[in-house]
Amino acid sequence: MPKLQNLPILLTVALLACTLTTPAAVETVAATTPPASPARAATTTYYVRPDGGSPEQCTGLVDAPYPGSGTNRPCAWDHPFRALPPEGIPRISGGDTLIIGAGEYKMGYGAPGADNCESDYPWDCHIPPIPSGPDPAHPTRILGAGWNAGCPNPPQLWGTQRVGVILDLTDASNVEVACLEITDHSDCVEFHADPTLACERDTYPYGDWAAVGLYAEDSAHVHLKDLNIHGLAHAGVWAGRLTDWTVEDVRIAGNGWVGWDGDLDGDDSDSGTLLFRHWRVEWNGCGETYPGGEPIGCWAQTAGGYGDGVGTGDTGGDWIIEDSAFLHNTSDGLDLLYHRLGGSITVRRTIAEGNAGDQIKITGPALVENVIAVSNCGYFEGRPFTYDVDHCRAGGSALALTLHPGDRITVVNSTVIGQGDCLVIAECAEGEGCQGEERVLLCNDIFLGYPEFGGGGDITCLAWTDLADDLFAIDHAIINGVKNMPDPCPPGSLCDVAPQLVNESITNFDAHLTADSPAIDAGTADGAPADDFAGSPRDARPDIGAYEWWEPVARVYLPFILKSLTAL
Repeated sequence: MPKLQNLPILLTVALLACTLTTPAAVETVAATTPPASPARAATTTYYVRPDGGSPEQCTGLVDAPYPGSGTNRPCAWDHPFRALPPEGIPRISGGDTLIIGAGEYKMGYGAPGADNCESDYPWDCHIPPIPSGPDPAHPTRILGAGWNAGCPNPPQLWGTQRVGVILDLTDASNVEVACLEITDHSDCVEFHADPTLACERDTYPYGDWAAVGLYAEDSAHVHLKDLNIHGLAHAGVWAGRLTDWTVEDVRIAGNGWVGWDGDLDGDDSDSGTLLFRHWRVEWNGCGETYPGGEPIGCWAQTAGGYGDGVGTGDTGGDWIIEDSAFLHNTSDGLDLLYHRLGGSITVRRTIAEGNAGDQIKITGPALVENVIAVSNCGYFEGRPFTYDVDHCRAGGSALALTLHPGDRITVVNSTVIGQGDCLVIAECAEGEGCQGEERVLLCNDIFLGYPEFGGGGDITCLAWTDLADDLFAIDHAIINGVKNMPDPCPPGSLCDVAPQLVNESITNFDAHLTADSPAIDAGTADGAPADDFAGSPRDARPDIGAYEWWEPVARVYLPFILKSLTAL
């Protein structure tokens, strides 16, 4: 979409409470942790540790070092390649468990167990696809030691010699991967426009870099937990055609092109439930220094890069994102624009801040709840780690919403600020004919505008759409610092009134309410969530914005069940 300039606001203020119907497809109750598996069938647990031995020396069945002599000893293997040899037959079976001990493991040409690899094509020197478990209750498990004790010291799998991928889940279903650090030992970014940062691709030795951390296709019932995937030359995760994945406590950071890339060659579409909790996606589109772990060479599309934190091709499924963060990516933070093939999107208790494009870009039907969207989209301007970034690309909206015909999108108890063209934009999905029945409900929200980045003195607008004049229904909002302020002020709302937050500077924003904030007790309980951004309960008179303000007195709480939203 071209950059939006001087956008008129097309805003109808509905004389309603927060009672638009949330689409039936959108999950409106807190997602639950997958149930505990029943007793596992007879399977085998194998062990890897740096002081282990080869398969000839050790059985892999005991978590003990190789004693230094003998064969077939009761001890661990010395490398994950012993269990999953490149271009070889796995020594573990579906439903088995592989526990990897603390330490660093070189993944690629020259590593123990890489006997089948060749320097002529070292990019293929990676594990084969993880064998599928027999069923979801009995997954194949690849675990770092300490996986069941908070993962205090995850083992590091680091790629070398241009290896294409570190973990491969092609056709892998019923799999659990937990408590691992996945990275490489190079600053380089694949195909970077700056030749001093570009990875060596032409002549061996290529250096200690890897392209992708985790690759998956045609994969179902997978659980990723406690992973730190960072510093790869291209993508942290490249995955599509997924069904019923759960991703928890996963960080994807400092990958040179993209964090999570859901755009495969050919069909990409996901299905089922894609559940993401405590998902931190940051600094993608930047290289990462080794060993310092600092951003370097941040670039985006005009320089030949990419930069989304999360992006997909055409996809479907019910995406549920909770307690997550999308920070300082060089294009969009969360980009689910191409969610066009059925399903819904729910985003709860999540922050998106400092991304150079749109902060959150989603397609309906959708629910956005307790979200903080801070579109300081000029963040990368003048930074020492910036190479060439498209500041406020495509308008730099805090919320960019796309609707299918008849869709509803609800944004409730959120704090939305920005320096892009507009805080909120809404458009019909490309190639589809919206007929005026679409609605966007903005309820119990704080909207705060700033001077537009590079706008020559202009300020951001509140909302823009090319759809029907009555698309937006605003209710119980605090709106300040925007052009084209709605007139009259929406019902239950305060216009041209400062929300009095702890820090309203866009460069150091803090969305907590001060004791004098007019947002306190100013919201409506109709449709309000039972908790706030931090998971604290809201009382019977909920505040406006993502945070509920507390004073040290007894409060009457809303039931811990979300109230139903009723129809227009």
